Amino acid sequence: MATQETQEIYVRNATETEARGPFNTAQVADLAEVGQVTPETLIYDAATEQWVALSTKPELMAVVFPAKKKLSLRAKEVQALNVKDDTVKPITVDDMMAAAEGRTGDTKDKADPTIARARAARFGMWGAILALALAAAGEILPGSAALVSGEGAQIIAQPLVILGVIDLVLAVLLGLGMVNLYPFVRFRAALGLGWLGLTFFLEGQPQPLLYAVAGSAGLYLCTVLTSLVPVLASIAAAVCGMGLLAQHFLTR
Repeated sequence: MATQETQEIYVRNATETEARGPFNTAQVADLAEVGQVTPETLIYDAATEQWVALSTKPELMAVVFPAKKKLSLRAKEVQALNVKDDTVKPITVDDMMAAAEGRTGDTKDKADPTIARARAARFGMWGAILALALAAAGEILPGSAALVSGEGAQIIAQPLVILGVIDLVLAVLLGLGMVNLYPFVRFRAALGLGWLGLTFFLEGQPQPLLYAVAGSAGLYLCTVLTSLVPVLASIAAAVCGMGLLAQHFLTR
């Protein structure tokens, strides 16, 4: 007697007159996987010499349509973040940002130097803007009458007013983010140091000379330094120097 694996099986549908086969049980199982054999498919029973439904053969059904194991998902306990714990401090967005920027004890040696340089450069830009605005105020206000008159001769007679207008324009443009004007700002710092410094030196005025040196040097360094501590020192020199120089122009 042929075993179940090697027995010859003929199959056909109820509406068909021609049989297909012979197949072994593995081949019938393959046909079932692609939908060509169903439990209603007829198979030829050699013992009874009749066509019977596949579903009437439990042993063959078990091979052709094996019962599939059901998958069960076991519930997994998920522990939420930021759960109040007396021993663990919740993680906040500020903590994550500080870690990314290297401002924590664990990540300070992994800080991205590009971020630190960009922050220092931004401080330098705002320091330069403030210094230029203070300088413009001290240079324009004493000669504002000449500027309002619009007469070229009076304006030329007040060179500080022209320098003040330049300072004001540079401050506004830097405030708009036009850092490509830094070469002009450096030239302005050098001009102020040379012209005003020489003027105060020849007039024997040491205090305004010191203000001009500090303000011009600080303004220049604000545009070239990218380390935070030196930039802050440059800002202090630029703002204090230009502020005191503006006060000198307004009270003389």
